[in-house]
Amino acid sequence: MKASAFVYPWDVNGDPEAAGRIAGLGVRQATLASAYHSTRALTPRHPRHRIVTASHAAVLYPADERWEGRRLRPYAAGDWAPGDAYGEAADALAGAGLDVHTWVVLAHNSRMGEEFPDTSVVNAYGDRYPWAPCIAQPDTRAYLVELAVEAAVRPGAGGTELESLGWYGLAHLHAHDKTAGVGLGDAGQYLMSLCFCPSCREGYAQQGLDPEELAIAVRRALEPVWRGDTPAGGWEAVEKLLGSELAGATRTWRESVARSLQSDAVAAVRAAAPDGFQILLHADPVSYHCGANAGVDPEHILSVADGVVVPCTGGSGLLTPFADRGVGGSVLAANFTVVGGMGGRPEALGEDVARAVGYGATEVRLYHAGLASDEDLSLVTQALARLG
Repeated sequence: MKASAFVYPWDVNGDPEAAGRIAGLGVRQATLASAYHSTRALTPRHPRHRIVTASHAAVLYPADERWEGRRLRPYAAGDWAPGDAYGEAADALAGAGLDVHTWVVLAHNSRMGEEFPDTSVVNAYGDRYPWAPCIAQPDTRAYLVELAVEAAVRPGAGGTELESLGWYGLAHLHAHDKTAGVGLGDAGQYLMSLCFCPSCREGYAQQGLDPEELAIAVRRALEPVWRGDTPAGGWEAVEKLLGSELAGATRTWRESVARSLQSDAVAAVRAAAPDGFQILLHADPVSYHCGANAGVDPEHILSVADGVVVPCTGGSGLLTPFADRGVGGSVLAANFTVVGGMGGRPEALGEDVARAVGYGATEVRLYHAGLASDEDLSLVTQALARLG
């Protein structure tokens, strides 16, 4: 079974042994970040550093002239990924015999939200989420599609994996986060992720809703949540808090926006890519979910993309809706965290992969070759050798 390891350019550049070490895990592919959000990352084997701080979302290669004169444009990386960091790392990984695919983070950009606050999701209370660009806004959508094309189709890349191609909401791994004091549950997360920027207000109106009355209804629905009375369950809990009619109208609007963006971005990447270029989305089969694994309609997304990358560290059940609705040849890549300190189970990788295959997985993704300890990587190597 084909396996790929996620990698950052700074894991490879400056470490002459990195590419060979990654190939030695037994993977056939490296999924290498070409556009990424801000992060603080461990580099436990690098000869020059142990911590890399990427202070803002950036492209990890020199952006081209397509962005000249545009208000929204990608930011260059700082000293954590200078020059064509992606290209340098891609060459080293390819030289070690690995296929290289790009890893592109899209609707997750705190710096853009801070510099251009009007681009951000605005909740029912008027609070802005600078990390979450609103994908309903025409300028933001145009930026995301163009970024997907440029960052995905890098020289020599055989494919891409698009992350955060959909709604981002309240949930966010923010520095010194203090938002867990009240358990929001699935319903509270959804309500706190509804956007009320001008574009979304217009969208709600198209659904026959009064945007201001909807915002009032959302705030009213959240009152029991703030008191600690969060209803259990998924969409049924949203309907219980907001009412089925209002909930359904908001979901219709948001899903239409996400679906059209996903279609447009995949089509644009495909048009710019060479024949045989593989396009996958990091995806969640629950279409109203927000985040890095964007909520999708499984049948639709597998009709436009070549497949999906699905989070499976906590279990492989999310593969089932894709397996049930997939078309022949669709890639269903089960994504496992193999960093023990981040909740991964490298010691159980073989069992987890076997279970994922039973749910329909056709490939494996390993998060993350640069962050894992030597012991974690040793366990991964053993598991992949047994899997053959």
